[in-house]
Amino acid sequence: MAVYEVPCDLPEHTGDGPASLARKPAGSDQNHRRRLSEIERDEEGFLLDVHDWYPELADEIAAEADQPLTQEHREIIAYIREHFERNDSVPEARTLLKHLAENWGPERATRRYLYALFPRGYGQVACKIAGMRKPRKLMLDV
Repeated sequence: MAVYEVPCDLPEHTGDGPASLARKPAGSDQNHRRRLSEIERDEEGFLLDVHDWYPELADEIAAEADQPLTQEHREIIAYIREHFERNDSVPEARTLLKHLAENWGPERATRRYLYALFPRGYGQVACKIAGMRKPRKLMLDV
């Protein structure tokens, strides 16, 4: 079972679905972590292998995307990783918003609020920082 702690004081997030049992946890080989420049990515900067990601890499990707990371950003990134481990898929924006409503309250679980956190888009930026491959449904993005 993988636990992702994006550097910050966040609640613990775990992945415990069958998909997580079939994969090696991201960044589990602590001695062989590579810098962002050494990891294979597509032409837009998305990781080609989601298992190359480790929590500290989020800061490098965010800096490259000129995206500040607050605790809220980090909680969303941790949720994306957790959802991926459980479901072997990136959560759609509406799935994330449902999670935010349950955990942050309805006033902060809106597309407008998510867009305020990630002005260049949830799929384009949040998923990239979380080390996901490029989402197929970017046109449905926030």
